[in-house]
Amino acid sequence: MIAGGFGVGKTTFVGAVSEIPPLHTEEYLTEASAATDRLDGVEAKSTTTVAFDFGRITFDVPVPLELFLFGTPGQDRFLDIWNDLSHGAVGAVVLADTRRLAASFTAVTFFEQKRLPFVLAINQFEGAYHYEPHEIRDAFGVPNHVPVLPCDARVPNSVAGVLRDLVAHALTAPAHPTDPALLDAR
Repeated sequence: MIAGGFGVGKTTFVGAVSEIPPLHTEEYLTEASAATDRLDGVEAKSTTTVAFDFGRITFDVPVPLELFLFGTPGQDRFLDIWNDLSHGAVGAVVLADTRRLAASFTAVTFFEQKRLPFVLAINQFEGAYHYEPHEIRDAFGVPNHVPVLPCDARVPNSVAGVLRDLVAHALTAPAHPTDPALLDAR
């Protein structure tokens, strides 16, 4: 899963690395959503994801590893969709924008509550202040085991690096006792 606040670059992230034409469920912003979809910091944004973005990437490490990428809509009113998309997920990328860090707090809380391994990727926008990873970690209140990574959602190698780090993190994260795979093994 690729999650984060409204306008942080999730659709761009999925599109940057997808080896298939990505599926986007973008709709134009209208005045009807102006009170809900605040454009502070993203004034040029004209569309928003209303269901999810979908893409796929394959890594050849030592055997092919195929990742299905599901980018979530960023508004809190779509959290029910996040619940559906999180079933069976191996892990998540929380994408954040340093100009509006608070927009991605909900995503961190969501994955902490789900006990789904996640990495925090800081999308590097031009003109935005670049914080040190420990400053980002402190702002989000995430523990030291959660990777905090710089990212440019437009650059395929940057996005692929974040996804590799997510897979490595998910493989080393302790399983939660209510993990369905563990329950089946009992």
